[in-house]
Amino acid sequence: MPYYVYILASRKNGTLYIGVTNDIARRVREHRQGRGSRFVQKYNVTRLVHVETHEAIERAIQREKTMKEWPRAWKARLIERGNPEWEDLYDHLNG
Repeated sequence: MPYYVYILASRKNGTLYIGVTNDIARRVREHRQGRGSRFVQKYNVTRLVHVETHEAIERAIQREKTMKEWPRAWKARLIERGNPEWEDLYDHLNG
């Protein structure tokens, strides 16, 4: 079963949220419905801008923790490497 580390943004260069899940489509849908987290709800952080797939939950959790400690510039660079315009990737999910 794949596990996903994801980054949500409120807008390009906006507020960021990093999470981990085993069902990326369901989790982003929950965030959008206000059932994800209070932080996401408060700051309207619902644009899926980055997704990584990991085979082991332990690696996914460690990656999430590591990314949360990064400076903001590193997170922005990671997003822009695969998604330069910070487009919402939710519609591109197969789920």
